[in-house]
Amino acid sequence: MSPEPAAPVDDEPRSRGLPAARPRRIFWGWYIVVGAVVAQFAAMGAGGAIAGVFLRPMTEDLGWTAAEYTLGGSSALLLGGVAGFVVGPFIDRYGARPLMLVGACVYAISFFAMSRVEELWQFIALSMIAGGAGFSMVGPLVVNATLSKWFVVRRGWAVALGSSGISLSGLIMPLAMTRIVDSTGWRDAYAILALVMFAIVVPVALVMRRRPEDYGLRPDGVEPGAQAGGGRTAAEAQAQDAANSYTRGEALRTPAIWLLIIGYGLNVMALTAVLVHAIPFMTDNGFTRTEAALALAVNGGANLSSKFAWGYFLQRVHVRYLGATALSIGATGVVTMLVAAQLGALPLMFLGFFFWGFGFGGTVPLSEFIWAKYFGREHIGAVRGVAAPFTIAFGALGPILGGLYFDAVGSYDGVFAAFVVAYLTGALAILASREPPPKRAPPEASG
Repeated sequence: MSPEPAAPVDDEPRSRGLPAARPRRIFWGWYIVVGAVVAQFAAMGAGGAIAGVFLRPMTEDLGWTAAEYTLGGSSALLLGGVAGFVVGPFIDRYGARPLMLVGACVYAISFFAMSRVEELWQFIALSMIAGGAGFSMVGPLVVNATLSKWFVVRRGWAVALGSSGISLSGLIMPLAMTRIVDSTGWRDAYAILALVMFAIVVPVALVMRRRPEDYGLRPDGVEPGAQAGGGRTAAEAQAQDAANSYTRGEALRTPAIWLLIIGYGLNVMALTAVLVHAIPFMTDNGFTRTEAALALAVNGGANLSSKFAWGYFLQRVHVRYLGATALSIGATGVVTMLVAAQLGALPLMFLGFFFWGFGFGGTVPLSEFIWAKYFGREHIGAVRGVAAPFTIAFGALGPILGGLYFDAVGSYDGVFAAFVVAYLTGALAILASREPPPKRAPPEASG
């Protein structure tokens, strides 16, 4: 398979279903933002957002422990990290569409098979295929790398809006899947999930495009050759970004990439663990499954509403300060959950999930923005791909630690407190990071 050849930026776009550059219509990048919303809704909704919904029904039916159940999701994260190393350069070369079409098929087949599992090894293997390979080809790595190629000046808003799909999944999927699992059983629920994933992801894949230059366009919807006002300012920013884009090897030689890996790795570890164990954490403390699902919906609502705040401040405050703030808010939320569990106070528990969701809501847009800001957009897929195995390894560890601690102690309190420490340590690492120095002066911005 060969990459799509890039057309000169002053040529008319070729007829590939894109709007013509003149007369000017809606910039195609905004369609990709909508595609990112739906894709991330599907990918997150089929993974971490509903992991806790299936935990107790499956473990009670099949006789597994909580730690054994978490091996599926953690193994998926590990495979996803390895897959990200391969997928990243593929995004740069071929674009998101072929990856997402394959990912839709992987999800559908895996979830159909998941509805028939009897043994733990089968569950782990299918979780790795769906949540590892499938997620890597549909989820944030693919769509956010694509968004970073289509936007420079408006990247903060584009990524923030695109990641609202993650928030919507937290708002909708736990409630919807809890009702489906409780009414039809976990096996039929997986079969329904397979159909839903295929029906959602395939149309979205057809919307995706590799980069604007392939169609005679510029990032941010700037007309080729723009020389005045905001158009010239945007063109200069794009030239700066291109001139100072780091390759994978160059990025690995900077301290910044390792601080970001540590910071966001600890964040993913705490985030995935709390997400997987949130429902059993609440039910073990006397709350019902419906109340627990509602708490996750509160998390989703806070996650969604936070996008507007993070998108607004991304244009005004350096992203490393925002990244540290988001992780600190997440830590505050988990502390509030622990206090609410001791008091048996449902309103306070909802407040904890709101704080946690608000911080969670900044994770994707802020992390994707900081990667693109520090290392540029030209090789962003490869750079993100090489970092993915490290950050995802942290994420795989979190749910296992939570499950092992619960199986040994019979409570989540101690390990949730440890995740608060992980959040705060990650915040310090992000705060300590610094943008790598410019590689060279940008060329004169011109058509």
